[in-house]
Amino acid sequence: MIRDPEPGPRRGKATIEEVARAAGVSRQTVSNALNAPQRVRDATLARVMDAIEELGYRPDSSARSLRTGERRVIGYLTPADDPFDPNPLMGGFLEALVDAAGAEGFRVLLFRPAPGARDARAVLDEVIAARQVDGFVLSDVLEGDARVAHVARAGVPLVTFGRVGGQGEAGVGDSGDAWVDVDNAAAVTGIVEHLAGVGHRRMVYLGSETGLPWMRERREGFRRAVAALGVEAREAVAPLDDPGAVVGVVRGVLAATARPTAIVAESDSLAVAAYEAVRSSGLTVGVHVAVTGFGDAPVARVLHPGLTSVRLPLRAIGGEIVRRLVAQVRGGLGAAQGLSLEAEVVVRESSGPPR
Repeated sequence: MIRDPEPGPRRGKATIEEVARAAGVSRQTVSNALNAPQRVRDATLARVMDAIEELGYRPDSSARSLRTGERRVIGYLTPADDPFDPNPLMGGFLEALVDAAGAEGFRVLLFRPAPGARDARAVLDEVIAARQVDGFVLSDVLEGDARVAHVARAGVPLVTFGRVGGQGEAGVGDSGDAWVDVDNAAAVTGIVEHLAGVGHRRMVYLGSETGLPWMRERREGFRRAVAALGVEAREAVAPLDDPGAVVGVVRGVLAATARPTAIVAESDSLAVAAYEAVRSSGLTVGVHVAVTGFGDAPVARVLHPGLTSVRLPLRAIGGEIVRRLVAQVRGGLGAAQGLSLEAEVVVRESSGPPR
């Protein structure tokens, strides 16, 4: 015998009219409760939400899209990466971005140019023409970034992870000022102040040859901090993609007559190579030479000793980017709304003595 199903919530089958009847309100009140709850009195809102839960009502997102013009999709032009050696920082940023978008009821569409293509503007045009997204998030932005100017000219909402200014083209103006970033210079200043606070008076900044703007900011933060504190300092440059060469550069620094007691590396990857250089020089990290990094990658926690590093507030960055982008999509925020967030110095054993 086939029995009728037990009574209970009809998940996903209820209509907005049924919710309105169950809550004893109008259809418009249910719509307000879902889309503008601030317009609904607390008691009424609670009654509507109880009815939604009881009936298992699920809003029709396609109908909402037709009504508002929103697709509730954010396009993220993902930077190229090595799947066998992924960038943990950008992986963490993507996780934060997806979570923040989901909290706003948005999804994230990942895309990038075809393999070998050097210009991203064509794939941006494809996504824009297909009307697949409400706006874009760009990362790894540079001065005069052609992608930023291109999206601005298309009139599509945009927020960047990384500080950029006006693009210097007619009609673009300050379109690149919708950004969220970390104060890289202040973060490295915090590292130097920590090292000086535990007694380090001779430091070396270990940088790369990339010339990327965020790397330049870190170097500038080091220079300002050592000048302000009166710390004896020098700088060393090493190729980022050649760990052996980095080891050689650091060993040369450590062989100097006035050996530095602290190495401030611009990234965790350079710090890892510095560990090897210190050890191969017969010294001990955190005892004879302090080493610090930037990024607080997972490796920072498993190195011995643990690596003092700078941790970026990725969840705050993702949340602020999504909030600003959604506000642009809904007409509530102009483009020129940059925000610089503070990073955190995570102190571990690698920045030990002297005292």
